[in-house]
Order: sequence, then C-alpha cells, then structure tokens
Amino acid sequence: MNKINELFDKKKNGILSIFTTAGYPKLDCTLKVLESLQSNGVDMIELGMPFSDPLADGPVIQNASSIAIENGMTLKVLFSQLEGFRSKIDIPVILMGYMNTVLQYGIEAFCKKCEEVGIDGVILPDLPLFEYETMYKELFEKHELLNVFLVTPQTSDERIHKLDEVSEGFIYLVSSSSTTGSTKTIGGVEDYLKRVQGMNLKSNTVVGFNIKDKKTFDEACEYSNGAIIGSAFVKAIQNSEDLNKDISNFVETIK
Repeated sequence: MNKINELFDKKKNGILSIFTTAGYPKLDCTLKVLESLQSNGVDMIELGMPFSDPLADGPVIQNASSIAIENGMTLKVLFSQLEGFRSKIDIPVILMGYMNTVLQYGIEAFCKKCEEVGIDGVILPDLPLFEYETMYKELFEKHELLNVFLVTPQTSDERIHKLDEVSEGFIYLVSSSSTTGSTKTIGGVEDYLKRVQGMNLKSNTVVGFNIKDKKTFDEACEYSNGAIIGSAFVKAIQNSEDLNKDISNFVETIK
C-alpha cells in the first residue's frame, strides 16, 4: 500500500503535513530537513520542487524557490539527493511543483524516478483534470504515484465529486483563493469546509493555505483529516543556524 494511504488508514484526524522547499535554506539541507521533520513527529512532508514562476505561492515560498534555484537546486539534483532516502524516512513524501518543471525533465522519466527513489505522490496545481485522465493517469498508476487534486471555495459540488471519484490518495482543500502565506485566516471559510465535509466523499481531505499556527491547524482539523503548513515553516528556517533545534521548536508550537 502507498504510504499516503497507510497514513490515513492509521490516523484519521490531526494529520500534520509540512511543506518545505528542496535545496532551502542551503542546497545540502533537503535530507536534513526531512529527517528532522520526521524525528519531531510530523506525519507527512510536501517537498517543493523550486520553480521560477510558482503562481500559487506567496512571497515567502517564492523567495525560498529563488534561493533554492540560486543554490543550484534542479530536479536532477533533487532526485540525486533523494537516492536512498527511504533508508531513513518512513513517512509519506509528496513532491509539489508545476508541470513546466516536470515536462522539461520528461513526464515518464519523472514518474519512473519518483518510483525508484520512493516518492509517494505529487501535487501539480496546473495539471488539468482532463489532461491527467486522458494523458497521464495510466503512467502515474504504473509507477504507483498518487496525484493529489486541489479544491477551492469556488469549486462546484459537481467537480468536487468528479475529483473525488478520480482521487486515490487525498484531496487538498485550498482554504482561500489567495496565494499561500497570506495574512488571511481560515476563519471566513467554515461554510466551504463544512460543505465539503458534508459531501460524504470517499477521499480523505487535508486543508492547506494560511495554516500557520496551532490555532489555525486545530480549526482546519475540525473539518478535515489534517492540515498542511508551508509559509510559516519556510520562514521559521530561513536563517537557521541550527535546523534541528529550529524545526523542533516550530513543530512543538503546533502539536
């Protein structure tokens, strides 16, 4: 069974997922961050593939992407860093990025490499559902790679049910129509989260965007299986001199 599904089978609520950018704050930090997140009790990791034009991301993650690219991070370097990482990391790891990066690498080569190193799933916000179903679904399934779809407050019930039907991992509930890391809270979207919660979906759900502390994490978990924290974590390790200490302190404030 895919590690994502294993996690949701074992833990039904309070799943803490952390987003971090590969190659940030320094090029050789990727595995150190993954290991520290796992050792501090994080349930799942969303690993960002740096891209020069990350449309869904706010300034904090955009800046982290720029720094990682300046550090020399590429998809080729990332896969090299991930070789053998499964000997130390047991929790689900998902790659998040944009289709341009994947297409430049080669979609089949990308899926194959994900399977080889042990990546469990991907989040590609700009991959249309139609293209996924008609062009890539079989390829993803061949390499045991789960594709995570995003839902927003503007997504219709009909489309949510369609995404639920196609999903094999979880659905990412975007808490607002803004980019990541905005100053908004999830306080104004209870109706949307309640609506999705009441739709009796077969898929598990995780809330992302603007989850930044224990309060917003706990609020998100009232309506879903868990939540993803991104910009707040990226900011917390930005100038870190002691990654283990800073990561431990950050996770402790959430859990």
